[in-house]
Amino acid sequence: MEEQFVWVTTRRIRPGTLEDFEKAWRPAGQPQGMRRAFAYWSEDGQEITGVSFWDSKEACDSWRASEPEAQRRTAMAPYVVEEGEGFYRGRELAIPTGTSTPG
Repeated sequence: MEEQFVWVTTRRIRPGTLEDFEKAWRPAGQPQGMRRAFAYWSEDGQEITGVSFWDSKEACDSWRASEPEAQRRTAMAPYVVEEGEGFYRGRELAIPTGTSTPG
């Protein structure tokens, strides 16, 4: 299976700011080396997890050190209460098919 490079960021935001946060959060264009990106929200709309897939760790690091990313983070800052992030390497899990679990 192909190895993948993933950057995951989880942010807790101030109550009632999800719409404004989303506007600040989206990059102006697709960062070079980013393959795909997903966003997941908690039911209360106060925690957002972003998952982005990259060509390499270097491509992700280059984006993270860029001026557009610094501007994006500055725009998000008024809405963010807490933030955590990490960079990971991994691959898709091969899930067996055609098996059933005892009932």
